[in-house]
Amino acid sequence: MDLNVASVVNHGDNAWMLTSTALVFIMCLGLGFFYGGLARTNHTLSLMFLMMISTCVVTIQWYFWGYSLTYSVTTNNNFIGNLHHIIARHVGNEPHPNAPTIPSGTYFIYQCMFAIITPALAFGSTAERMKIGPVVIFLFVWSTLVYNVIAMWVWNPKGWLYQLGVHDFAGGIAVHLGSGAAAGAYALLIGDRKDYSKHGHFTPNNVAFVFLGTAFLWFGWFGFNGGSEGAADGRAANAVIVTHIAGAVGGAVWVYIDFLRTKKWSLVGICTGAVAGLATITPASGFVTPSSSLAFGFFGAIICYVCVLYKNILFPFDDCLDVFAVHYVSGIVGTFMNGIFAEQAVIAMGYPPGATNVPLGGWFDRHWIQLPIQMAAIAASSVWSFGMTYLILWVMLKCGLRLRLRDDEEDLGTDLAILGETAYGFMEPAHGTCHCSC
Repeated sequence: MDLNVASVVNHGDNAWMLTSTALVFIMCLGLGFFYGGLARTNHTLSLMFLMMISTCVVTIQWYFWGYSLTYSVTTNNNFIGNLHHIIARHVGNEPHPNAPTIPSGTYFIYQCMFAIITPALAFGSTAERMKIGPVVIFLFVWSTLVYNVIAMWVWNPKGWLYQLGVHDFAGGIAVHLGSGAAAGAYALLIGDRKDYSKHGHFTPNNVAFVFLGTAFLWFGWFGFNGGSEGAADGRAANAVIVTHIAGAVGGAVWVYIDFLRTKKWSLVGICTGAVAGLATITPASGFVTPSSSLAFGFFGAIICYVCVLYKNILFPFDDCLDVFAVHYVSGIVGTFMNGIFAEQAVIAMGYPPGATNVPLGGWFDRHWIQLPIQMAAIAASSVWSFGMTYLILWVMLKCGLRLRLRDDEEDLGTDLAILGETAYGFMEPAHGTCHCSC
């Protein structure tokens, strides 16, 4: 949306944004099914639990100071916001400059959903060997020092990347790249699963859950990308269109490549490819045409497929559920391609007719500096997310917190060892449940 539009609440825009909030919340639940289905049987519930605990902890952090650190426009700092909105102060009917036609309360809760799903994405990389107890501390600190910082750089009008002119419509940098880099740091620090080198690849325990999770994610992505416009206008409609096309192309390309290699059609493959295409288009969904979105789905699927196929060679850590290989890589690919394919004509859909302050796109508009700006954002956000995540976890270790399961707990499975519950009744132990340390 144009930041100079008069701050008048539009009820249609507000209805769309509240709907988009619900759609993005569904993604958080869908991610639990997606990850739970990909993991081994005795780790299913722990991944679903992590999605719920992320929802609870990050919401509280967002209320206390997360929103303020990210979106306060009274700050004179280009790096992090101030405490103007601490405990949701000054959040209500008065619009935020980023979304001048909806109440700031709507913008607050919509952006809260983004803050929730970002760290939740990272946990897929450390599945099947991470302890759950320390996650509460990690979520609160990581959201403050990593997500709030990077999101402020990119989306706050005072942020240094925003002022540099970076193009990230819905979270290629702040969400996918940020969570992917964090996933790599977390997996590197706590080490591989104990039987990872022996088996390498494990069969998903419930492909039906993977399908259901993908359906929720794809459905919610319409609000994730379409709602990032902050209004129900032509640019929002374009974002929904290109999101769907890129997801469809990503799924089709991935499953066809997989068929050529294995001679089998894979439901997990088409679901993973769709997610790769959806993640790749995310930063560009408000900047590119439907025709250009074909390229995002195509290249996103191919590059992520190669990274998943050769992850044991490419990455020096156990990326259990391919978070780094899919989300981090797609974040880079989408952000980079946005510097080439972004078009002023698409951006203008969110501005009043005849507006003269519409930003230029990328190389398609002969705006050659846009690609270096995108690359600078990729580098800065990657270094910050990876470095700060590693530092946070290192400090937690030094404070005596144990971040990974003991060998006996890992053998038993996170569900029984930590939760004392199982996803499937036949896995219940004969003499009660186990309640090990969490």
